Amino acid sequence: MAEEDCELNEKRKREIAKWFLLNSPAGEIQYIAKDLRSVLNDEKAYNEAALEAFPLYNKSHFICLELPDRSGEVLVTSYNELDENEFLDPRTAQVAIVDHVKQVCTEMRPTADEELSSPYIEEFRCALDAEILKYVAEAYPKGICSVYCVKGKDVEGPGSNFELVVVISAVRNSPQNFCNGSWRSLWNIEFKEDVQMLEVRGELQVGAHYFEEGNVQLDAKHECKDATIFQAPDDCAISIANIIRHHEAQYLESLEASYSNLPDTTFKDLRRKLPVTRTLFPWHNTLQFNLTRDIQKELGIDK
Repeated sequence: MAEEDCELNEKRKREIAKWFLLNSPAGEIQYIAKDLRSVLNDEKAYNEAALEAFPLYNKSHFICLELPDRSGEVLVTSYNELDENEFLDPRTAQVAIVDHVKQVCTEMRPTADEELSSPYIEEFRCALDAEILKYVAEAYPKGICSVYCVKGKDVEGPGSNFELVVVISAVRNSPQNFCNGSWRSLWNIEFKEDVQMLEVRGELQVGAHYFEEGNVQLDAKHECKDATIFQAPDDCAISIANIIRHHEAQYLESLEASYSNLPDTTFKDLRRKLPVTRTLFPWHNTLQFNLTRDIQKELGIDK
């Protein structure tokens, strides 16, 4: 019985440690890991939790890692994962070997032919990649993006459907100023040749963490849909980039509107509706407390 209790305790320790790691704010998992390791005082339990949690965290947060030769960065997502520690960089036709726990790219290797899309699919993927690169350079100075084929990569010519995914990630970590922030957007584009339409689905997520003399976190999510007609690769790329630009700008505007109305909506429902002085705090006139402006500033986002 004592042995069973001990095993249960070990299992629960791993589960709790894994939960904390997976729920770390953007850019802070290494800090959480260091504290957990100290609190657990159990290397086996920590290592098991870390080996499970880090890959999931890295892929869900679309982290980007610098290549060993410093020639660029590679995104870590489930959409370009070839193996548990291998991630395709279609732009350079290389595969990055990743150490998930250390969050570093240890080496690169050339891609095999079967790991790449067909020339027909590459026309669409490369054209879209070029347009998204231009958009991200304008809107997210510290952002990184990539386009992957997730369905139909072996299609050789017109007549079959296929699917591309656009991943955009922008992170601004400033722990010395007690704040970190991230933008993640994922766009699935289904190319339906049978009906000559493109269906676009977007998932946007903004995270921010302020921890100076307190702990304030923002975790906002948004989903949207759109469509456009099937055209030549360059024309498709321009249409898709315009759709993404429109919806992301619209979402940022809605965030700004939401947070500017906090004093009249969210805070009105709190038990203590006003400070002790019974004077409303001047949220609109205080740049320091305007979350949207801080998010945009930290991520380098221009509306």
